[in-house]
Amino acid sequence: MKTLIFLGSPRPSGDTRALLDRLLQNLQGEYLLVDAYRDKIHPCTDCRACREKSGCVFRDDMQRVYDYIPECDNVLIAAPLYFSELPGTLLNVFSRLQCMYSARRFRREKQEIREKKGGVMLVGGGDGGPGKALDTCEGIFRYYMNVKSTHPPVMSLQTDHLPACQDEEALRAVDQLCAFFNE
Repeated sequence: MKTLIFLGSPRPSGDTRALLDRLLQNLQGEYLLVDAYRDKIHPCTDCRACREKSGCVFRDDMQRVYDYIPECDNVLIAAPLYFSELPGTLLNVFSRLQCMYSARRFRREKQEIREKKGGVMLVGGGDGGPGKALDTCEGIFRYYMNVKSTHPPVMSLQTDHLPACQDEEALRAVDQLCAFFNE
């Protein structure tokens, strides 16, 4: 069992990480953690080189992600909400999936990507909703990851008043997501 985890939180001991750590306690198999704030991943510059040639002109930590995507069984996006959306730094990481789109759209290459399960963990403390972020996650799952089955999102959306590590409903949802991935 292999799980690809995209972490979009700048806080190494924050609410997002608290929920993720709970999941990692019982997640079976191996995982690759892509940390949008700590890994060296350059954002896409729309240079369009990938329209003609396979891969991306930037050689950085994203290479290991490209190698892991076809073979992993699960994909998790874990992030705080910023203005009801995923953080910009995480969106920069996702922008690098452009080379996969170009392979399909412009070079007409068939991509062999295993069917996957998907999950989302969102935390937030403001009064905005998660709708935009969930739509973004759905697009990433559908167009780039070949996710065919998704678990209901894990959300702790009152973190201004209740830390995620004390949000019993969110913690139960994390345990259910972990069981879903481990099936």
